[in-house]
Amino acid sequence: MTWNAEQYLRFGGHRLRPVRDLIAAIDLPAPKRVVDLGCGPGNATIMLRERWPDCELTGLDNDPEMLAKARSDYPGEQWIEGDIAAWAGNRAGDGFDLVFTNAALQWLPNHATLFPKMMGAVTPGGVLACQMPRNFTAPSHRLLRETMKDARWHDRLAAYAEWEPVAEPSAYYDWLRPHASSLDVWETEYLQVLQGEDAVLEWVKGTALVPVRNTLDAFDYAEFATRYGQRLHEAYPRRADGATLLPFRRLFMVARAG
Repeated sequence: MTWNAEQYLRFGGHRLRPVRDLIAAIDLPAPKRVVDLGCGPGNATIMLRERWPDCELTGLDNDPEMLAKARSDYPGEQWIEGDIAAWAGNRAGDGFDLVFTNAALQWLPNHATLFPKMMGAVTPGGVLACQMPRNFTAPSHRLLRETMKDARWHDRLAAYAEWEPVAEPSAYYDWLRPHASSLDVWETEYLQVLQGEDAVLEWVKGTALVPVRNTLDAFDYAEFATRYGQRLHEAYPRRADGATLLPFRRLFMVARAG
C-alpha cells in the first residue's frame, strides 16, 4: 500500500500516546539491539532512541514515502525497506533484545504463526512489545465496511469489507505463552479529542482509508469519502465546543523470551 506520511502525522499526538504507554511497560535497562517493525515516518522509533540512547536501533517499513520522511527527519538512524512477515520468517536467532512494533501488525494476516516467528528473533531475556488498534467493531470501522459493500465499488473492496485483522486478546496469550517466560496482555480505550472539520474522516484517511484510496480511482474515492464522511458525521457529531470525541481501543502485549 502507498501511504501519505503527512496525513498520518496530522494527529501525531494522539497516535504517539499509545507508544509512550507501551514503552513505559518495557522493563529493559539497556537493550543493545532494537528493531521497530512498521516504523512508518520514524516518529515512534525515535522515542525508542530517547529511552535507550546507546542502543543499536533499526526501523523497518515497506513504504518508501514513510521511510523517506523518517530519513529526512532522523538522518542519524538506520532505516530499512522490507516486509515484516518476511523479516520475521528469516530472523530466528538474530538476537534482538527488543522487537518493537506499534500499529502495524493489524495489516498482516496469519497472526497465529507471525507472532511466534517474531519471538524467535528475541534474545533470551529480551522482549517483544506490540500495540495494535482493536477498534474494528466501533462505528468508525463498522460504517467503513458498510460503505465498502455499496454495489458501486464492492467488487473492488470486497476483501477489505470482510476484514477482521486483530484477534481476541486471549488468542495472543495462547500463541505467545509457549514462547515466553512472562507475558502481559491488556487493552486501553482512549477518548481521543479531535479538532477541525470532518475530524474522524481525516483521522481514518491516515490509516483505515488507505486501502480504499489505493484501490479506487480519484473520482470513486472522492465519492466514497463523501458518503462515508456523512455517516461519520451522524455517528460522531461535533460538540458545542468544536471538539469531536473518538473512543479508540488498542491492544497491547509485552512478552519476555525465556
